[in-house]
Amino acid sequence: MKYSQDIIIDLPREEVIKIFNNQENAFKWMEGLQSWDAVSGEQGTEGAVSKMVFKNKKRELEMQETILKKELPDRINFLFEAKGVQNWNDNHFEAISDHQTKWTQSNVFKLKGFMKLFGLLGSGMFKKQSLKHMNAFKSFAENN
Repeated sequence: MKYSQDIIIDLPREEVIKIFNNQENAFKWMEGLQSWDAVSGEQGTEGAVSKMVFKNKKRELEMQETILKKELPDRINFLFEAKGVQNWNDNHFEAISDHQTKWTQSNVFKLKGFMKLFGLLGSGMFKKQSLKHMNAFKSFAENN
C-alpha cells in the first residue's frame, strides 16, 4: 500500500524543522507515545535505531524506528517496523513562503500475516492515522 499526503504549516521551514527534530516535542503531539529509547547509533542521526512504545486505551504497540536518510531541512526518511508491518516513511519540507511550510509525507507499507488482511479491509485507516499525526504536529507547532 502506498500513499502520499501534505499539509501547510503556518511557520517558516526553519522553525518547523527545529520543532520536528526535537525528540522531546514528539511526546507532546504524538498521541499515546510512552517511550522512545535508543537501540543503536546516536539517537536522531542517520542510521540510528530506536524503540518506540505507544499506548492506546488498553493496547500497547512497540515499534522500531530506523532513520534511513536525514537531509534536513529538506527531508528525513524513516523505516518503522512493528509486528506484521513495515512502513517506509519519507518526509519532505518545502518553504512555500517566508511564513509557510509544505510538509509532504509519503508512506509505503508492507504487511504480513493478519496485518495483510487488515490492510486490505482498512487501508483508509492508515491514511487517516497518518494525517491525524500530521495535523497534531501542525497544531502543536503553530500554537507553541
